[in-house]
Amino acid sequence: MFDKKHHSFKSPDLHKMQEVIINARTRIYVETGQDPEEAKKRYLERLENKRA
Repeated sequence: MFDKKHHSFKSPDLHKMQEVIINARTRIYVETGQDPEEAKKRYLERLENKRA
């Protein structure tokens, strides 16, 4: 009667991305060529906004 839509999620290839170390336990990945310091700053700002 009803057809289900199959949602397939394709994970990004981490080998093609740049690793940014936030602290000893936290790492994020950004596209190669982006500023890692800017990415770290935006991550920490977003974390602070969640806590407030």
